[in-house]
Amino acid sequence: MSVLVTGGTGFIGSEVARVLAQRGEKTVVFDINDRKTLLKGVEDKVTVVKGDVSNYSHVFNVVKNYHIEVIYHLGSMLSLPSDADPWSSFRVNAQGTFQVLEAARILGVKKVIFSSTLATYGIDIRESVIDDYTLQRPTLFYGCTKVFSELMGRFYRRKFGLDFRGVRYPAIIGPGVKTPGIVQYNAWAIEEACKGNPFKIWVTPETRCAAMYYKDAALSIIKCADAPLEKIKMVVYIVGGLYLSAQELVDAIKKFIPKAQLEFAPDMEKVEIIKGLSKPIDTRYAREEIGWVDQYPIDRTIEDFIKELKENPEMYR
Repeated sequence: MSVLVTGGTGFIGSEVARVLAQRGEKTVVFDINDRKTLLKGVEDKVTVVKGDVSNYSHVFNVVKNYHIEVIYHLGSMLSLPSDADPWSSFRVNAQGTFQVLEAARILGVKKVIFSSTLATYGIDIRESVIDDYTLQRPTLFYGCTKVFSELMGRFYRRKFGLDFRGVRYPAIIGPGVKTPGIVQYNAWAIEEACKGNPFKIWVTPETRCAAMYYKDAALSIIKCADAPLEKIKMVVYIVGGLYLSAQELVDAIKKFIPKAQLEFAPDMEKVEIIKGLSKPIDTRYAREEIGWVDQYPIDRTIEDFIKELKENPEMYR
C-alpha cells in the first residue's frame, strides 16, 4: 500500500515513516525540508519529496504521482511559531489541511489520518479531567487552526464519505527537538541533562502537563489508521500516557543522571497558558475504539531517550 506522511522529515513524522517503511509500506515522505537526517536506517526504503502543504499543486502532485492510498497528515507549524506568525500558520495548518482533504476527495485516497493536539483545549475548562467531549476553546492560534482542521475533516467524513480520523497529542518528549514550544521543557530538560549542560525550566515545580514519548506518538497515529472502520465513533482521540509535575520529571531524570543541572526559573506568562492544559487526560475512547495502549512510561522514556542520543548523535545535533 502507498502511504504519504506529510511533515515526514520532522520529529514525529520521521518516526511514523520509519515504522511504516519497516513493516513494508510504500512510504512517501513529503516535507518542506527534504533532509534525511532523522530517517537514518530507512533512507533507502522511503521516497522523500520536497513540497509545501500550503501549495495546492505540491499536494495534488505528490498524491497523484505516487498513487497514495493513505495520508498521515502531520505537517504543520507548532505553537510558538504559529503565535508569532499566525498568517503563515493559517496557510500551513488550516489551508494545508484543506488541500490534503481535497486531494484525498478528488484522487480517491482511502484514509486521512490527522495529527491534532491538546492545545485545542484551553479556556474555562470546568471538568477536572480532559476527555474527548471536553469543550475546545483554544488559547493559542495553533490550537485554533487544529480545531478548524478537525472540523473540516469531520465535514469531509460526513459529506464525501472520506475516512478521516486522528489523534490529539499532548506534549511530545524526544531527542533533537528544535522548534520552540510552550511545553518543550520536558524534552529539553532530558536532552540538556544528557549532554551535561545546565537547563532552566520555565515553569514552577508543581506545574503539570500531559505528555508522551515520540515513539508512542508515532505508534498511536498508526494504531488509529489500522483500526477497523466500524470501531471509529469518536473520530479524533486524545492519546498519551504521562502526567508529571515538572518536579517529578526532574526527579525521574536524576535517577538516570544524578548530576543533572536542572533549575526552575518560571516564566509566569507561559505558566498561565499551560494551566489550561494542566489537567489529567482521559484516553478511554482511544483505548476502546483504536486499541491504544502506551508503551513508554517515564522511566522507559528517559532510558530510551538517553540510548538514542548515545547511539545516534548525528541524528539529533
